[in-house]
Amino acid sequence: MTTQFKKGVLEMLVLQLISEEDKYGYELVENVNEVFEIKEGTIYPLLKRLTNEKYCDSYFKESKEGPARKYYMVTRLGKDKLKSIRKEWITFHESVSKFMEKR
Repeated sequence: MTTQFKKGVLEMLVLQLISEEDKYGYELVENVNEVFEIKEGTIYPLLKRLTNEKYCDSYFKESKEGPARKYYMVTRLGKDKLKSIRKEWITFHESVSKFMEKR
């Protein structure tokens, strides 16, 4: 999968994941890697942007395996953004699929 395809859906996947359950950065990387491969350094700038845009918040939680982890959770604004992105994705996917089926 090309880098541009990945960038196009990464925000949607991250918002979906943190809307289901609060997650820390590396956990998000592992979850996204179930769909396509990303490097750990890819996720943190996105999380920073999502936090700055108020689509998610973060908090620290103690870990049994080392230092406290920074967890991310979706905000009300983030849930609205996710709905919008999902709607756009479905429309886009259906349009491209129909086009390709005609060919």
